Amino acid sequence: MTTQALTAASFEQTLLDNDIVLVDWWAAWCGPCRAFGPTFEKTSTAHPDIVFGKVDTEAEQSLAGSAGITSIPTLMIFRAGILVFNQPGALPASALEQVIASARALDMDDIRAQIAQSKTAAAAS
Repeated sequence: MTTQALTAASFEQTLLDNDIVLVDWWAAWCGPCRAFGPTFEKTSTAHPDIVFGKVDTEAEQSLAGSAGITSIPTLMIFRAGILVFNQPGALPASALEQVIASARALDMDDIRAQIAQSKTAAAAS
């Protein structure tokens, strides 16, 4: 699967409709973003079951702001709609493959239980 542009209109639904979504936050003027782009694109073809989305932070400033993007490129991985990875900086292909493997290996029932426990603890304090 090739990468797809994500916008404020499509972002949330894309996260809800897919098990794993990688999001590359980028801008055309950003050298490291342009360097990471081909790696992201090539990796997307090796994982057709994963959505690889790109958000142009210049065109989608409000979306980037609501996501807390302060540095680009930033890579986020969502699993079952939950943010499980968030790191600024361009990754080499091998590191990108490692974070994808880690995201695939997550026990999402355990993650949801941890989130629920954290919310319960926060409400109690």
